[in-house]
Amino acid sequence: MTQTIASIPYLYKEVLRLMGNCFEITIANKNEHDARELVGLAVAEIKRIEDLLTTFKESSETNYINAHAGIKPVQVSSEMFDLVCRSVKISRLTQGAFDITYGSIDKRLWNFDLNMKTLPPAETAKKMVRLINYNNILLDAEEHTVFLKEKGMRIGFGGIGKGYAADRAKALLKNYGVESGVVNAAGDLVTWGKQPDGKAWTVGIADPDQKHQLFSAIDISDNAIATSGNYEKFVTINGRRYSHTINPKTGLPVSGIKSVSIICPSAELADALATPVTVMGIQAGLHLINQMKNIACIVIDDNNKLFTSDNIRIRK
Repeated sequence: MTQTIASIPYLYKEVLRLMGNCFEITIANKNEHDARELVGLAVAEIKRIEDLLTTFKESSETNYINAHAGIKPVQVSSEMFDLVCRSVKISRLTQGAFDITYGSIDKRLWNFDLNMKTLPPAETAKKMVRLINYNNILLDAEEHTVFLKEKGMRIGFGGIGKGYAADRAKALLKNYGVESGVVNAAGDLVTWGKQPDGKAWTVGIADPDQKHQLFSAIDISDNAIATSGNYEKFVTINGRRYSHTINPKTGLPVSGIKSVSIICPSAELADALATPVTVMGIQAGLHLINQMKNIACIVIDDNNKLFTSDNIRIRK
């Protein structure tokens, strides 16, 4: 029995500005009108999450928590409470290399400038991160309250929010019967199902020195990938490249790694782990990933040498 052309799914794609980033939502569907409506539902979900997590709207739950830092615990939604709980778990897992209290950084003392010629003094850098400490997030599971113990502390979800939104958009689309698609949140992307021709979804990892050249490619159907890198924003001081990524313990920029890509079933987790592996360094970062199930990692160092976790196969 032959299929009619109208019954064969095709890829419908929309590119939008969401959460301050470029989102690309692609789904396989037989009908363009239905596809447009379904993508609209996913966009509405992402906007809802943005309103929950943003620090640019006074009415957000994030700002509500921050406004009461050092004053009192505040009751939040189950969704916010659970996301904060998961964030704290990742902080413990990475020994603080990931920390949502990163919002507490003193921006007056650190403003990443591409014209920088010297690093800030270590003592000054340490002062600017003094309020960054996930251990000072106090959680009450019965009351669903979050309390930032020190006045001036701030949380932010820049290191996990896009991945969370991508996962939620995927879950919504699957609930509406979409069997295949990709949600790409500014490079943090999650896929499910197969392409209309039956082939797996494949992602290319860019060469850090040549943005439009592929360094490697990997099959990623029913998985997510997130990449953290210094190849777009960095400074070179005394011949050494420093990333815009700051070590939350020292306040100083990290060096030695050009990019880290995390592959796992959840975009949220991939998003949350990419930067801390960069902060931890190649050896410690890969050691962490090798102890975790269903998570793989690709690291490219400043000399373009490639390192991988034990459980990954790369196709070049």
